[in-house]
Amino acid sequence: MDALGVQQEFAPNSICFGCGPANENGLKIQSHRIENGLYLEFMPEKYHQAFPGMINGGIIGTLLDCHGNWTAAVALMDAGELDEPPCTVTASYSVQLRRPTPVDTTLCITSQIKSISGNKVEIELLMEANGKVCATGDGLFVAVKEGHPAYHRWN
Repeated sequence: MDALGVQQEFAPNSICFGCGPANENGLKIQSHRIENGLYLEFMPEKYHQAFPGMINGGIIGTLLDCHGNWTAAVALMDAGELDEPPCTVTASYSVQLRRPTPVDTTLCITSQIKSISGNKVEIELLMEANGKVCATGDGLFVAVKEGHPAYHRWN
């Protein structure tokens, strides 16, 4: 696995709560390339709990959203043979919480590219803890152009 996650490699100054390396209070995820997608391991903290021993659903949603967004950005970069990923935003995403997710174990999140059409990428997401599926999801992510408020957000 690459030493740096794609977030640290391409957006070291990002302040996004989920994926921004520069947000000292954020989740600071580190997603790494795999075949047709990205892979992430995340160790939750006690303050991510919804109730004793289990992670808050909003934290799960943030992990899947940011990981999926970066999967789309890297997919568009690779497809367009670009030197850096275009800035992408979430158009829509859904999360299915399959079982309570424990706080005391590493979460493994895998994303896979379902389709690329122009500046739009559909992503499929899977989150496991201790080898059991805790959440699944899918999302539609879109590259934005200059003038959009998020256009230079990774710089």
